[in-house]
Parts: sequence; C-alpha cells; structure tokens
Amino acid sequence: MVQRLLAAIVLVAATSACGDVIRQGKAPVVIVVDSFKGAPGGGFGANTCTDTLRSDVVVNAVSPAPCTPAAPCPTIYDDSGQVTMHLAPKDIAIEPTSNNQVTISRYHVTFRRADGRNTQGVDVPFGFDGSVTGTIPPTGTVTLSFELVRHVAKDESPLVQLRTSPNIINTLADVTFYGTDLVGNAVTASASMSIEFGNFGDQ
Repeated sequence: MVQRLLAAIVLVAATSACGDVIRQGKAPVVIVVDSFKGAPGGGFGANTCTDTLRSDVVVNAVSPAPCTPAAPCPTIYDDSGQVTMHLAPKDIAIEPTSNNQVTISRYHVTFRRADGRNTQGVDVPFGFDGSVTGTIPPTGTVTLSFELVRHVAKDESPLVQLRTSPNIINTLADVTFYGTDLVGNAVTASASMSIEFGNFGDQ
C-alpha cells in the first residue's frame, strides 16, 4: 500500500512538472522564442532593433523635399518587431522531422500597462491582428519581421495626445504567433517587450 502511494506521488509530481508543455496542443514540438526586439520606423534610431522600443508618435522629417530643416514635415511612422524562433521536441528522446516544421501565418498584439490601466483606446493602443509568414525548420531558426505598432495607432487616443505633451506612456506589448506543422497541428508561441510611447527629440 505504501509503495503504491509513493508511486502515485511520483507520478503526480512528474505530470505537474511537464504538464504545461504537454498541454500546448497536439503537435510533438513547441516553439521557443530566442529573441524579440523592436525598431522605430523613423526618427532617432530608425530601423535599429533594440530590446526596448522607443516609439516616436510624430517625427519632424527634414527630407525629401518639400521637407527641410527650416520647414520640417510632421510624419507618422509605424514601428516594426523582429523575432527569432526555433523548435524543441516535447519528447527529448525523439528528433524532429520535416513533418514537424512549423509555418507561422499570423500574429496578435495587445498592449498593457504595469499599473493595471489597460482600457484600449484610453490607456493603451488598440490590439490588432496581423499576417506574417515564415517556416521554422526542424532544426535551426527562423527570423521574422512584422508590424508591431501601426500607423493608425499613433493617430488615435491615447497616442495622438502625446504629440503636444511631454508625457510618456510605458507599456508592455504581448505578441502571440500562430502556426501549423505539416500535418495540421496548431502551434503557438508568445513573447513580450517594453514599449515607451512619446514625442521624442528628432536627430
């Protein structure tokens, strides 16, 4: 009786340790996010990926004509994200095959604040869905670039008010990527990064 009880305890402990991984869909692999970075579309540091994104709500462009340093053109740029991912087998004793490669087809972005004020269109930008396509091989990695902050978000509340305000809105962007393997199993992965929204100085 004691031996059966000990065996049951060991089984429960093992199940709880790996249960979260096993419950991630029917696919025999999971997606591991190696890195997740963002890059502003214009202004200071444009197109340079960093771990924390400084998203400029408006940039005073000085070129091309008719924009000049003396008469800059207020311009809105979208911001991009870049993610690198690889696959890991749920059963480490089984090597992934070509059937396990995962094609990412879309993603979803939501924004939140650490203070809990998360009303979309009031405290944070609206969440949205986007399309991005890339295949994660059985071994190796894939790097995908995608739109992380849309143009329209900077023309809506609460970001549009930052054009004439010294305030900065600090948010976390949560991105979920959706894909399928070659036999049709759904696979997802999530990643987060900090985004600071404001009217930053232009270089």
